[in-house]
Amino acid sequence: MRAFFYQRPTTFAEAAELLGHPHALPLGGGTDLLVCIEEGLSAPAVLVDLRSIEGNDAIAEQEHGVRIGAAVRVHRLARDPLMLRDYPALAQACDAVGSPALRNMGTIGGNLCQRPRCWYFRRGIPCLKNGGSGCPARTGENQYHAIIDGGPCHVVHPSDPAVALTALDAELQLTSREGTRSVRIADFYALPRDRMDQETVLRPGEVVSAVVLPATFSRGPQFFRKILQRGAWDFALVSIAAARRRDGAIRIVLGGIAPRPWRVPESVEEDVASGGLDEDSIAALAERALYDAEPLSKNGYKVALAASLLRDAMRELAA
Repeated sequence: MRAFFYQRPTTFAEAAELLGHPHALPLGGGTDLLVCIEEGLSAPAVLVDLRSIEGNDAIAEQEHGVRIGAAVRVHRLARDPLMLRDYPALAQACDAVGSPALRNMGTIGGNLCQRPRCWYFRRGIPCLKNGGSGCPARTGENQYHAIIDGGPCHVVHPSDPAVALTALDAELQLTSREGTRSVRIADFYALPRDRMDQETVLRPGEVVSAVVLPATFSRGPQFFRKILQRGAWDFALVSIAAARRRDGAIRIVLGGIAPRPWRVPESVEEDVASGGLDEDSIAALAERALYDAEPLSKNGYKVALAASLLRDAMRELAA
């Protein structure tokens, strides 16, 4: 690990100026970034701590929803009364993150931007994401890799809150020296076939500054569930977030199966929203939702897990 400078700005303008340095990186809780530095995946010259920026750790109700500063701790979102009342899917997803220590250190902005946990990528084994010529997971140890939207790299995105936020149709505010722009979280993550150097659409020097939750999902039926290999402190084998909007529309999103939170086809959501489904219809819809799944040699079990979660979600939302 090489030496780096540490900066603690108090405004986004100051932070944006510091992040304009070509080798500067933003720091939230550091639970993933510092590991990436230790593993040689990142080599910053400057770390810019975003936690002291005024208002960056605030949760504020607005006319059309709720604004969450990127420095809000994951643990706080899991326990916040407003989240538990209006956006329980997000509270449940935050409560499922890692361990109590990680939830108390990690920030929501950092959690959304963490790097994939593929063991080939993380251990420096040559792969497409670290400069190699192929994906060793394709024919190797691939039991935790993608079954949808994979290729040529087969990583899955590790964030639990990202799955819930996609189901809630959240927007992210992205800030840089050029100002602030809004991006739907559904458009925030990049597939490996589109770019290999990073997993998001963040531009150089740009950071997530806030998450905005729309009021259209507030207090509606919604939930998040996660299947783990271990009982706790683990990433999702498969997870699901589902929510019903005030106008009756439904969102269903799966995690742990693709390089980004994966929303099921809209035609399936529309059929679920219509209600009155019997068990045969639910089973057929779950199968249809996963029609494009292409499991690798050792992760076919994810198709069965995803189908089970989908059937549970459909029963609950269609009730």
